[in-house]
Amino acid sequence: MSAALSYGKAASSLEIKAVQATDLPALAALYRHLNPSDAIASPDEAEAILERFAAYPGSVVLGGWHDDQIVASCTLVVIPNLTRGGMSYALIENVVTSASHRKRGFGRALLERAVSIAWEHGCYKVMLLTGSTEPATLAFYRGVGFEQNKTGFQIRRLPVRI
Repeated sequence: MSAALSYGKAASSLEIKAVQATDLPALAALYRHLNPSDAIASPDEAEAILERFAAYPGSVVLGGWHDDQIVASCTLVVIPNLTRGGMSYALIENVVTSASHRKRGFGRALLERAVSIAWEHGCYKVMLLTGSTEPATLAFYRGVGFEQNKTGFQIRRLPVRI
């Protein structure tokens, strides 16, 4: 993702753009709203991981900036595929909005932008998993257009967040 790549304004004053290496410390602080006890990658590791996203066209860590501060983020991974006529599919992960900026449409704007990018890259579907059973969280994802219509399975190396 190019350093100049910006996805424009959404949800009134939210600027959505690709996270760059210089944004990683602020992103790490934002991730504390996702899981306060999660281990944080070292700055060098985080930068190397961000660089690896470039190997998958369309994959990006999106950030939402409000008043020059990153207040929301999600990760989009576009995955090459040999079925569906070779159409890729996408996965959205690490959806987070800082607690002080929730209920303003910022998360919705980020997810809508991520889905739009997936469609631009020829994906036939976009998947998102949540461990939350909170009705408000599930309603949020439904409100953005996601359907709860498949059964998900996983094997975890790290325990489920509580």
